[in-house]
Amino acid sequence: MNSVIKSVAYTLTHAPDLVIHAGTTQTTERIVNPESEYLTALPKALRSFEDAVNYPPNQTYIGGMTPKALGEIPMPWYEQGKKSDRFAKFGEIMPQQELYMLMQICDSFDLVLLEAGYAANAAKLVQTHPLFTDEIKARLKPGVEMAAIENEVKNNGAEGLYQDHKLVGCVKKAHDIDVNLNAHVILENLVSKATSVISMMNLMKNSDIDLTAVDLVIDCSEEAVGDMNQRGGGNLAKASAEIVGFTGATGFDVRGFCAAPVHAIITAAGLVKSGTYKHVVVTAGGSTAKLGMNGKDHVKKGLPVLEDVLGGFAMLISENDGINPEILSESVGRHTVGSGSSPQAVITALVTDPLDKLGLKITDIDKFSPEMHNPDVTKPAGAGDVPESNYKMIGALAVKRGEMDRAELPGFVEKHGMMGFAPTQGHIPSGIPYLGFGREDILEGKIGRAMFIGKGSLFLGRMTNLFDGASFVVEKNSGAADTGSISEEQVRSLIAESLRDFAKSLGGE
Repeated sequence: MNSVIKSVAYTLTHAPDLVIHAGTTQTTERIVNPESEYLTALPKALRSFEDAVNYPPNQTYIGGMTPKALGEIPMPWYEQGKKSDRFAKFGEIMPQQELYMLMQICDSFDLVLLEAGYAANAAKLVQTHPLFTDEIKARLKPGVEMAAIENEVKNNGAEGLYQDHKLVGCVKKAHDIDVNLNAHVILENLVSKATSVISMMNLMKNSDIDLTAVDLVIDCSEEAVGDMNQRGGGNLAKASAEIVGFTGATGFDVRGFCAAPVHAIITAAGLVKSGTYKHVVVTAGGSTAKLGMNGKDHVKKGLPVLEDVLGGFAMLISENDGINPEILSESVGRHTVGSGSSPQAVITALVTDPLDKLGLKITDIDKFSPEMHNPDVTKPAGAGDVPESNYKMIGALAVKRGEMDRAELPGFVEKHGMMGFAPTQGHIPSGIPYLGFGREDILEGKIGRAMFIGKGSLFLGRMTNLFDGASFVVEKNSGAADTGSISEEQVRSLIAESLRDFAKSLGGE
């Protein structure tokens, strides 16, 4: 039987100082043009935590408002914020201070140092957080003198941690000469781990199973964990599972650029459907490299830096319970080696090919969730409205296939799509942001089916010129719960009953 989407969580972490010191656009600019107007203007263009919490797309991502409600708010959305809560039904928006403390909690090798006074104040926030267990709080470490932090940053290659542009801590390098364990890479990986951990903590809050019931964790973030002998060897999944308390779980990582989350969910669904595992968590943390990615364009046009949050998510995929929406594993979209890279070839491979196998038309899918980039971010940077472009291509293909009249094309986007609302964190917007709302919409009978589409740029790694992508369909549960295998006693009973029926057919007893 098909596996189901049992629970979903989404989190954001506001990280304005990491924008300056860890975002690739900024770190590159500091090397190429350290006195640039952009770097000078950047600090004043950063938003406060309150502004990030009140920002409508951020609220949509964590479940504070629906995509439909977001679409009714006039753009630009950064001018339309209103007082909101940092916690919503899918998750939360975490401030930078809590992130630094969570990084320290996730640090197993004493690589994160925080100044004593700052650490004490930040620890108070963690102590009052509703999801931090006593076991997690016990991992907190005392702060150190500022002199020790300054020495590590100035003399030993550590990466500084800043709050309001002031040094408050550092991440030390983990090896003297291994570039794969330098402080910058360790910082990237600890941030990804921490933001995955808070996402999984929110997932368990939203779930009705015990921590020990989780069998497997699959991490699909974009960071490479390893050393000089196996760069990217992993395993963030198991490392994060340890912090959350999944004592009965193993784990592994799935990497596939932006398409990785869809690949990971398809993998999890297949493993659960096969009976290998009963409860699988698919998770991903955020990427520091993507912070402020389009910052130059935003600052140049007088906008605040909107890419100031780290995305995270976690999904629980479980055996069929007869209630939750099913993942249709029998037909998934696959961009194969021979698919081609034209827009039509991509949409054919990811949308129409799997639908043809299911005997469905494009118009049989109530909602499509492709790359859900926030247009408030992408349009000022010249990239246009990415979700809208995807919807127009899908709709045009439906017209070409004779599944929809040309006159219906203008309404296709509104009927089968939605506004993008996810941060431009690479893997984060790639199809998955609507899964929480999609699950609810199916359970409430608002829609019957949704398709989730992830795309990836494999050529970025310089190993191939190929494109990548995958997709899957989720639909209303058929109503038949997976009761598992029958017992030996039941087998004996069935055999005995069959023998009696056979004997009766021969005229015997």
